[in-house]
Amino acid sequence: MTRMAVVGVGSMGRNHVRVLMDLPDVEVVGLADPDTEAAGAVARKYRLSLYADYRQLFDERTPEAVVIAVPTVHHREAVLAAFDRGIHVLVEKPIAASVGDAEELIAAAERNTLVLGVGHIERFNPAVIELKRRMDAGELGRVFMIHARRQSPYPKRIQDVGVASDLATHELDMMRYLTGSTVTSVSAEILKVMQSNREDSIFGLLRFDNGVLGVLDVNWITPTTVRELTITGARGMFVVNYHAQELAFFENPAALVPAHATNWMIGRDFTVDAGHMTRFQIARREPLRSELESFVHCVRTGQRPLVTGEDGLHALRLALDILADGERRLAGA
Repeated sequence: MTRMAVVGVGSMGRNHVRVLMDLPDVEVVGLADPDTEAAGAVARKYRLSLYADYRQLFDERTPEAVVIAVPTVHHREAVLAAFDRGIHVLVEKPIAASVGDAEELIAAAERNTLVLGVGHIERFNPAVIELKRRMDAGELGRVFMIHARRQSPYPKRIQDVGVASDLATHELDMMRYLTGSTVTSVSAEILKVMQSNREDSIFGLLRFDNGVLGVLDVNWITPTTVRELTITGARGMFVVNYHAQELAFFENPAALVPAHATNWMIGRDFTVDAGHMTRFQIARREPLRSELESFVHCVRTGQRPLVTGEDGLHALRLALDILADGERRLAGA
């Protein structure tokens, strides 16, 4: 039985509690949130001890592992408090408020031989898992472009970060994961529509070292929710709908490019035509449950998590680089 706790019982934290309570061989030993009135409803529902101070929770209930789902500005303090007590951590994304903080958390996890997982939940989306499998099998051929759209109305629950840290980190991690490549250059334009001190829209352009072009389109000013990723290559285009857990493929019948195609096979004779669309059957599953099951398995076995602290650091650094470029352009407008 793995003893676990949850720190931060807001909209995401209470979902962690719900799923953890349903996992076999997991005992939720307590919750912590300074807003004891709001968190009290969750504690009463599941008959769990509630603490205003997570340090008291750690000391009195001695969990083996904890989910940190507090506002980003408090990640460093909460994660280090857990590590100081030998507690493994799954921290919600972004990993931290700054690159320096993220590096400190990674070093502390290594120093204490503890698991540090970061909650980039889309890695556990069944549609993404199937897409990754097909890409690794070479079904797309050479990859040209990856385009990520993550848009929604403004989430009033988020007060401490803008879309770069909150939304862009999801897609930046996904781009790195699917392309298997690192970013060599970024450029961006940002908007500050509702909050003059924080960005609520980003259009970013990324170049990867394997030649892939990344397009990032994230905002909090769209009056509907869009969660879509497309990845285009020589043999066609995959389209992922994260929310619906759907994966489709639009083939390029003109390519006739074998799966092992290399750059020299795509030249002046290469062309693109419209072809058949195939929608793959996906066994739907809640990504959060898969994420938590994976984390618990890592705690028990000592294996590295699917999304490591280093992965979280890469996503955060890219998001901040993109934001910095957008801020420079905005200041010069």
